[in-house]
Amino acid sequence: MRYAIYFTPEKDDPLTRAAARWLGRDAFTGQSIAPVEAGPFSAAEISFHTAAARRYGFHATLKAPFHLAEGQSEQSLIAALADFCERTEPVIIPRAVVRRLDGFFALVPEDRSPRLDALAGNIVEAFEPFRAPLTQEELERRNPEGLSPSQLKNLYKWGYPHVFEAFRFHMTLTGRVPQAEAVRMERAIDAFFGPLLSEPLEIGSLALFIEPEPGAPFQVRYSHALGWNKTRKTA
Repeated sequence: MRYAIYFTPEKDDPLTRAAARWLGRDAFTGQSIAPVEAGPFSAAEISFHTAAARRYGFHATLKAPFHLAEGQSEQSLIAALADFCERTEPVIIPRAVVRRLDGFFALVPEDRSPRLDALAGNIVEAFEPFRAPLTQEELERRNPEGLSPSQLKNLYKWGYPHVFEAFRFHMTLTGRVPQAEAVRMERAIDAFFGPLLSEPLEIGSLALFIEPEPGAPFQVRYSHALGWNKTRKTA
């Protein structure tokens, strides 16, 4: 089993519900959802373009998937996450927008947020004691020959190349979309999510996701609101 610390909005948040319909799966319940039509794309085409993102669920990576280190347990990880959340205040993204990153589409902050970058960095460091070292197979899966020197250093030190200066908050909505379909896909995403994209996005909770076995869909195991006066949530 692998664990990951992600941001995803609360279970009943309108954005969560819309993203579950778009991706065709609810990461909180694990239930598959019938594919949707969007703009010029048929339900089958949307299902094809969202297949890679569907397995991971609607999320932004903060601590990439990891096996538990020797001597650690799920219970201790959950306790540490609860403590971290209670000592951490939410971060507001004034506006999230749709952008194409390396060929795939994602929701990203319109402007870079130093507070969000700091939160991500704190999570990487705080939960490093729970991460088992990567195996040689896991290292090779990250395509190390394609990484920059700083990303390669991050991979070996933190188990993931895109941390700290290489961190880029994003909530993936598709796999790689061919350039010929990129404009139509961006319009389809904008139309599907509609007014939800004009609302501020609150990073108001953290979720512990699990991958029960290699290749299985990721699911929310536990979610906790940020802030000392918030009520704990479990999935």
